[in-house]
Parts: sequence; structure tokens; C-alpha cells
Amino acid sequence: MDSWVDGQPADVLSLKDRGLAYGDGLFETIAVRDGVPALLARHLVRLTKGCQRLSINLDHGAMVTELTDYAAQLDNGVLKLVVTRGDSQRGYAFDPAAQARRILSGNPPAAYPATHAEQGIRLFPCTTRLSTQPLLAGLKHLNRLEQVLARAEWQDTEHAEGLMLDQEGRVVEGVFSNLFLVRDGVLTTAQLDRCGVAGVMREEILFQAESLGIPTQITDISLGQLQQADEVFVCNSVYGIWPVRAYAAFSWPVGPLTRKLQSIARALLDA
Repeated sequence: MDSWVDGQPADVLSLKDRGLAYGDGLFETIAVRDGVPALLARHLVRLTKGCQRLSINLDHGAMVTELTDYAAQLDNGVLKLVVTRGDSQRGYAFDPAAQARRILSGNPPAAYPATHAEQGIRLFPCTTRLSTQPLLAGLKHLNRLEQVLARAEWQDTEHAEGLMLDQEGRVVEGVFSNLFLVRDGVLTTAQLDRCGVAGVMREEILFQAESLGIPTQITDISLGQLQQADEVFVCNSVYGIWPVRAYAAFSWPVGPLTRKLQSIARALLDA
């Protein structure tokens, strides 16, 4: 399916685009089932917050219309929305009144081995650390070089995902996922006020757990706490939940809470 730029089919982009020049923008990766974007409300909330924090002037109404129309034509697959600040002349300064550029592209449904969800995965111990930058923490901005470098650390099929730590060695997230652990019935995920991406599936899992009366906490996580967990899993808005069975010398069973939340996530993505 052709890509769209500002609502029109296009296969070219201006060389002056600030997304290309500076990574000045945001993106959302959205699963589409039968023409319907999954978890769309959460994607739009995150995108809106990102635009506000970066002072990106986005035509929200046009973007939503284009996104839903594109998803309907894609039918089944993975939709990527990129919002950049648009064109500029040389230099970092930008015109706050400039209209953001809206870029939509589509791909076939993601094809992951069924064993990832059924039997769990092994995490690779990435040496690439996440930088501390509170101004960008939580945002899904276009600067993803840390993840590119981390993903280049393994080429084998034994590891399906990598674990990323911050500069102080705290557990933050996967290369393309968020991480949860379960200890004594409490569901825990990392604080993302220094670095990391606040994933929409992460937000949905916290909401679903609280609705079910499952205790949750968002806090700093050490490798020692990870080792002592009863269950560990990773999640994102495309595949849902993968249990984690091993990381370095650590190992965990696929537990009942992981399975319960996995079933809920699957239903949300297949709805």
C-alpha cells in the first residue's frame, strides 16, 4: 500500500524535513485488524502529549481522519504514523506556527514465532545504556539510535528481545517493548521519568490490572529485584505480551498472572 504524506499518496519527502535532519518529531506504531486501529485512543493521547511537550503544531483533526481512512484501506497489518515538525531552513531554530507534516505507511501483519507467546522468550543483556533526559522521557520521539545500537548487539535467534538499562544500571525496558515483573502478587513496571518510552500497551496493562484489583506499582527496578521476580513479561502494542523465561543467568516460569494479562491483551488487539 502506498504511503501518504499530509493525506496524499506520496513516495518522496522534502530534504528540508526536520524529522530527517534532526529527528524532530514523533511516531506511533499501530496494529490494524479488519480496518480498525487497535488501542487508538491511547496512541492519540500519547501523540498529543508528545506534540505538546515538543511544541509541534499538529492538525489533530486532519491526522485522525487520515489515520482512520488509511487503516480502513490497509485492512490488516501494522500502520506507522510519523509526525515531523515539517520543513525548515538551516539551523535548529524553528517557526512555532509551522504546520507539522503527517506521514502514514503500512506493512503486513507482524510475523513472530508462536513460541514467543506460548513458551516465552530469552532477553539479551544489552550493553548499550539509555541516556538520561527527562525532557524526552516517555515520548516515542524519532531519535531511536540507542535502540538501533542495542538491537545490533545480537543476531542469533535464541534471543527475541534485549533488555536495556539506564546509566545507573536500573532496569528500564526492552529494545522495542516495556517490561513488567510480578513479585508476591504485585505487578511492577519501571519508572520512566528519566528515559524510556511509555508504551500504550504498558498503559493498558496497568489499567486492566487495576480494574481487576491487581496491585500495581511504578518504581525503579534493580537487577536484583528482577532476579527475585516470580514472573516477568514484556509487551508492546503489536504483539501484546510475551512471557520472559530467561535473562543471562536468571530464569522464571510462565506464571498465571502473565497468562491472564496475555489473554486480555490478545483480545484487545484482535477486537
